Amino acid sequence: MRMQYAKQKHLQVDLPAIKPVDSAEVTEETILTSLRRALSQHSSLQAHDGHWAGDFSGLMFIMPILIFALHVTGTLDTVLSTEHRREICRYIYNHQNEDGGWGTQVLGPSTMFGSCLNYVTLRLLDEVDNNALTKGRAWILSHGSAAAIPQWGKIWLSVVGLYEWSGNNSIIPELWLVPHFLPIHPGRFWCFCRLVYMPMSYLYGKKFVGPITPTILAIREEVYSVPYHEIDWNKARDACAKEDLRYPRSLLQNVIWTCLNKFVEPILNCWPVNKLRDIALKNLMKHIHYEDKSTKYIGVCPINKALDMICCWIEDPNSDALKLHLPRIYDYLWLAEDGMKAQSDSRSHHFILPLLLADFLFVHFPCPGYSFTIETNWKIVYDGCQSWEIAFIVQAYFSTDLVNEFGPTLRNAHEFIKSSQVLENHPDSETYYRHRSKGSWTLSTADNGWSVSDCTAEALKALLLLSKFSPNLVGDPIKGERLYDAVDCLLSFMNKDGTFSTYECKRTTSLLEVLNPSETFLNIIVDYPSVECTSSVLQALIMFKELYPGYRKEEIAKCVKNASKFIEDKQRKDGSWFGTWGICFTYGTFFGVKGLIASGRTYENSTSLRKACNFLLSKQLSTGGWGETYLSCETEAYVEATGPHAVNTAWAMLALIYAGQVERDPAPLYHAAKELINMQLETGEFPQQEHVGCSNCSIYFNYGNYRNLFPIWALGEFRRRLLAKN
Repeated sequence: MRMQYAKQKHLQVDLPAIKPVDSAEVTEETILTSLRRALSQHSSLQAHDGHWAGDFSGLMFIMPILIFALHVTGTLDTVLSTEHRREICRYIYNHQNEDGGWGTQVLGPSTMFGSCLNYVTLRLLDEVDNNALTKGRAWILSHGSAAAIPQWGKIWLSVVGLYEWSGNNSIIPELWLVPHFLPIHPGRFWCFCRLVYMPMSYLYGKKFVGPITPTILAIREEVYSVPYHEIDWNKARDACAKEDLRYPRSLLQNVIWTCLNKFVEPILNCWPVNKLRDIALKNLMKHIHYEDKSTKYIGVCPINKALDMICCWIEDPNSDALKLHLPRIYDYLWLAEDGMKAQSDSRSHHFILPLLLADFLFVHFPCPGYSFTIETNWKIVYDGCQSWEIAFIVQAYFSTDLVNEFGPTLRNAHEFIKSSQVLENHPDSETYYRHRSKGSWTLSTADNGWSVSDCTAEALKALLLLSKFSPNLVGDPIKGERLYDAVDCLLSFMNKDGTFSTYECKRTTSLLEVLNPSETFLNIIVDYPSVECTSSVLQALIMFKELYPGYRKEEIAKCVKNASKFIEDKQRKDGSWFGTWGICFTYGTFFGVKGLIASGRTYENSTSLRKACNFLLSKQLSTGGWGETYLSCETEAYVEATGPHAVNTAWAMLALIYAGQVERDPAPLYHAAKELINMQLETGEFPQQEHVGCSNCSIYFNYGNYRNLFPIWALGEFRRRLLAKN
């Protein structure tokens, strides 16, 4: 897709590549040449609606669950063509590990979760015995068989008929009927947690099992070490392969699960108490339908989308809801060099083939009262991480002081950001535990509907920067009223202590994390405040206050004070900040430093900034760059990579630059700039390296545009500071 955009624009990068041998050869001119090469190529990759397409993937369990949903609903052959199947299989084979298994994600070792789901996916796509499948099956059987898959895997295998529901711990749907003021009400959980476990509870309450086909019967014999009918499901319930067990059960959990399994669940299935289950299941479907409609059937993520789709099919196989779900499966598909993959969120590019297939679906599955509009230029907005990345891209372009050379690019980006703002609150939002959305930006587009604090903050920052330039160059500024809406939304995200979480305020106690049932994923119950979200909002509000000093002045001042104190308090003894949403300490420290600088701290008056600079300088590699691996997130200690990473290098450079390193001693930055310039490819882009996106200290994925935007930003800001100094 990216190559297609570049080809359509017939761009030729005429500037010669410069490869400095040592830092002395890095001059303002060599940096400028590098920037022009990078910006020219990057601008050519912009889509016609203003965003940048990107490979937002890395999780090896996303495609399997979408395939499972299509299999269960009987729509696999309708939705996926032969070409889709071939490319999906190619991707799975390409990411099979040498030991025969598959990881939960591209980064990391083989796990039972990843291995079972990908093996079953290949079989459902009609792959038969070959060397890869033989090796995959051997890995599964040698590590405890599918009986040792963690909780999420147990649920998915139960749905497709490869595991018995009696081997699952209870996920009682009646929990949704308890009073909302109780801290255990799911409406108080982090939105991802509640929206995934909501349809899981429905499926558990129904004990739903998909069609038992000859393929399913064959797989039953392939992934277990004993005949399926001889498996001890009570024993399997508590089994989890050591490769997957990131969050072992506590004594409290064991007591709770035992009570639920032995006493509560049997009682809830007996008359007349089982009437309560019927009420709970109907209540869950109301919530599922609300989520589907408010996200235009995209879902907050592909996990709950796939689960919701199955629930809608169970309720009515011919429902309009199912017909509306099917076309948006394509939102998650991305074709790349390694095959067709499913993205961590919905994809961020335009794909004509899926639009044609969507049209086919509406011919075969007509849905009265629903219009699916395709503009004559094939423009249709898909979800992904467009709003998040484009806000950073705008800031990166501005850092270069080359805005006049790339006006059309910024004008298109400007229009995309303006069109992606959520303009209204969702109806009955409080009834369905939704946070305010009016004035916000999502991770992706307005279609997604889920407002995010830092996405809103970074979009607001980009718009404020754009408003400082002539409309003739970058387009008309957004209306002031919509800026006020954005600020109102940001302030609504503020926790009681002045911090900021992601999609909502923190709603319940962190003590509930002890009940995390997933065994694999950490920190999923609570929407914890983070340095990154708090820093982004802090920066945005300060920028806004400079241009609009009178609006909610006291509240913004209080927020800035509390937010900056939180950032200082979260700093570690070594001077770093732990990154929650990126890998890891270079990412966290970039945001920590930027937030403190925005709030008025300087290297001279802030111990925190001096410690941060010392930390970063201590981690600089001898070649000049920085490199950090995903293991930093898991060990919570800096783990150095074997070589420099362009994005880690850019984050570290930016933190040092904003903290005044150019004015004190620019030598380390010259060294780092040499590293980045030498990394630059002949095309002008920077290389795709190890994924740097992170979530829950256990999930790692790729942000496709990071590899270009952050090196551009770092080199641009460095050149700008050098010019100012000289």
